[in-house]
Amino acid sequence: MGRGEATVTTRVPARLDRLPWSRWHWMIVIGLGTVWILDGLEVTVVGSIASRISEEGSGLEITDAQVTGVAAALYVAGACSGALFFGRLTDRYGRKKLFLVTLSVYLAATALTAFSFTAWWFFLFRFLTGFGIGGEYAAINSAIDELIPSRFRGRVDLIINGSFWLGAMGGALLSVLALDTGLFPKDVGWRLTFALGVILGLAILLVRRHVPESPRWMLVHGRAPAAERLVDEVEEKIERETGRPLPEATTEITIRQRGTLTFREIARTVFRVYPRRATLGFALFIGQAFLYNAITFGFGSILVTFFEVPSGATGYYFAVIAFGNFLGPLLLGHLFDTWGRRPMIAGTYLLSGVLLFATAGLFGAGVLTAVTMTLCWTGVLFFASAGASSAYLTVSEIFPMETRAMSIAFFYAVGTAAGGISGPLVFAGLTGSGVVADAVIAFCVGAALMVAAGLVALFFAVAAEGRSLESIATPLSALPVEGRGDPGTGGSAATGRRHE
Repeated sequence: MGRGEATVTTRVPARLDRLPWSRWHWMIVIGLGTVWILDGLEVTVVGSIASRISEEGSGLEITDAQVTGVAAALYVAGACSGALFFGRLTDRYGRKKLFLVTLSVYLAATALTAFSFTAWWFFLFRFLTGFGIGGEYAAINSAIDELIPSRFRGRVDLIINGSFWLGAMGGALLSVLALDTGLFPKDVGWRLTFALGVILGLAILLVRRHVPESPRWMLVHGRAPAAERLVDEVEEKIERETGRPLPEATTEITIRQRGTLTFREIARTVFRVYPRRATLGFALFIGQAFLYNAITFGFGSILVTFFEVPSGATGYYFAVIAFGNFLGPLLLGHLFDTWGRRPMIAGTYLLSGVLLFATAGLFGAGVLTAVTMTLCWTGVLFFASAGASSAYLTVSEIFPMETRAMSIAFFYAVGTAAGGISGPLVFAGLTGSGVVADAVIAFCVGAALMVAAGLVALFFAVAAEGRSLESIATPLSALPVEGRGDPGTGGSAATGRRHE
């Protein structure tokens, strides 16, 4: 029941967190999470077809370095810009409106990439494709974490973000077919890979239309009755599905409904109230962004340059790496909910960094082949993938709800700009020289950043496993419930100014 015109006391967050897993949750996962498959498809396709696009007769006058360096950096720059632009709109206008808009932007830009006839056209629409994908990161991660029960949140978020690598596997194998000149002309095959991304995106858009708005967002923005009705409907569906009544949710939270926060309020919350968490977010994103954007865009060129693998066969090797990446979150994800966030985040970053240093040493010693190099990277990325996925989970759950989408966008944009734009450029420059020692340096830079991030997580990671979002970071609009302390937590930070 409400207390005053703009204040509402509700059990909606507790009701969402105590739900058993159901078909409704699978609909959320499929409708929202599958977009990372598209992202993986996009990134991998470009990395796999880079050598073919740069060949004479491809229909596009562009160099290999421009594809893996300039175009890759523009894609990431677009993603950073889109994250900030759409992240702000997501907190203001809601999760659902924006995750429909951002997917539409992606679809249009990808379709136009397939019609590239000059380098500048290719660059422009790689930027705009990234712009749409960047918006997805903010809208999708915030919606998923607000809709998934707390005891499942870690593993679900990791597996969803890890599904990027299902798309990467598909993109790698697709590139093998598309680059087969016995099937498609040299100037047609690579264009078909982008067309497939459009087809898959349209299918996801149809499912996504049925995903609801986040009830948590609705509570703060004056739509409490609609939030209550939505949760009522979900509970009825789940009770019919399970054949038994749900347990009563007892924890209440009182919300003063308010408008969108200003950038100044968001910055004050993130940096003054949660400085340790801000440091953690930067470290995790910079480390994984450098490593992943460098490797995903440049691995095909490494195989061609150092191991003389034919450009049309690089997709097979990348498919193996992609499979290892997906297995990481799939097999390790549940440990983030059981063993806990701190040991798992720190452990995955540190292990991947150490293994990458070892890979650099073996590569520098000249003892690796294309196959053993791929196996080494698969081992590195098995752990790195779980760690990288946990970066998105972390910044989504450790800041107050009113800042969630913008926090995801900000840390993704700044961390990715620092590591994701520099990564492809540095990596392409060093590996493109054809000098083994230069490539070793590139590997070691990525390894050092991952180890540094792991050490930061060891001290600063938050024990968020199994806890409601409201107890991890009290909403800024929360008020104390009569006779209780911190709303939903039993603590004392009723105003949301919970310092670390």
